[in-house]
Amino acid sequence: MTKILFDQGYILSYKFEEDTAQGNIKIALKYDKFTKAPVIKKLQRVSKPGLRKYTGSGEMPRVLNGLGVAIVSTSHGVMTSKQAKQENVGGEVLCYVY
Repeated sequence: MTKILFDQGYILSYKFEEDTAQGNIKIALKYDKFTKAPVIKKLQRVSKPGLRKYTGSGEMPRVLNGLGVAIVSTSHGVMTSKQAKQENVGGEVLCYVY
């Protein structure tokens, strides 16, 4: 997910640290140059352990009429909903980012 957020321009950088047994991810958040507001307005979790949400390739969600990103876990890996639609593959909707 961090690679997708980086590629879409929502975060500045990320780094995986193996200093503990579990490991950590350090993420540098991105802010608007002029307003100093964070680029990520909301990160909404969609699929939960108690209620999974799956979609087919034809019903991929559009977030804020195309301004946001839906992150989907597919059999081809974790990708955005646009990429999943292009590859004609469905999967579990993890979250919306806008």
